[in-house]
Amino acid sequence: MTITSTDLEGSLPLIAKGKVRDIYSVDDSTLLFVATDRISAYDVILKNGIKDKGKLLTQVSKFWFSILSDICPNHFISTDISTLQKHALKYKDQLEGRSMLVRKYKILPIEAIVRGYLTGSAWKEYKTKGTVHGIKVRAGMKESEPFDIPIYTPSTKAELGEHDENIHPSEAAKIIGEENAKKVEELALKLYIKAKEYAETKGILIADTKFEFGIDESENVVLVDEVLTPDSSRFWRADTYEVGKSQDSYDKQFLRNWLTSNDLAYKEGVEMPDEIAEKTAAKYIEAYEQLTGQKWSA
Repeated sequence: MTITSTDLEGSLPLIAKGKVRDIYSVDDSTLLFVATDRISAYDVILKNGIKDKGKLLTQVSKFWFSILSDICPNHFISTDISTLQKHALKYKDQLEGRSMLVRKYKILPIEAIVRGYLTGSAWKEYKTKGTVHGIKVRAGMKESEPFDIPIYTPSTKAELGEHDENIHPSEAAKIIGEENAKKVEELALKLYIKAKEYAETKGILIADTKFEFGIDESENVVLVDEVLTPDSSRFWRADTYEVGKSQDSYDKQFLRNWLTSNDLAYKEGVEMPDEIAEKTAAKYIEAYEQLTGQKWSA
């Protein structure tokens, strides 16, 4: 069953709908994140979803939260929904396998992107300006070439239906304050480097990824949202990697390529053909199995 929207009929208050997640309030300090099977590309949600995608994203995030917990505290509590009130549990068919109970924090309104390789919007900017998010980088680089060291390239966190905007780190500091900006940059780079090194042992290159952070009651920076999923990251096959071209990807780049080739990028109301949905799902499953070493079972 493909679930592109949830409806708990008032059992828990719905407080937000994101591109993928429906977020419910459990109590004053706890949220329920429900990862639907919606998929977005170029900041636009497609009409149809990817079967069991939300379940897979939930399990991938759970996996990474565990691996990265020594670097940064995070909001993850559990994927066990049995503690929910009985009136919410009657919607188990919508929630099971795709839900996370998380701590509620104040969210910092930027996306902390870390790039290890020159690709995507960074490659487009570099070709015309020689910069990435306004940061001057080495001249003469080719598409998909690794940076000398990973770079922190934040973006704005747009409202649903709007587009994120790439910004220089100095602009991020104006939005969230110098102290928070410094801590976010430091943590994002540490998280990326540890994940990148782990993934390489599994035959995957993490070209770039997006982290989100919140602030707890003691003003500590905390990792929130999803983490290092095929939705928030570019995963490349290490065995076919080659500088100077686009790469064989495990993530939704496959879908982006289809949209671009059909002149559908940034357009609303697009419906994927079944073949594209199935191939995209297969890419996500392959990434999960490769990273975790576990056979995928919905």
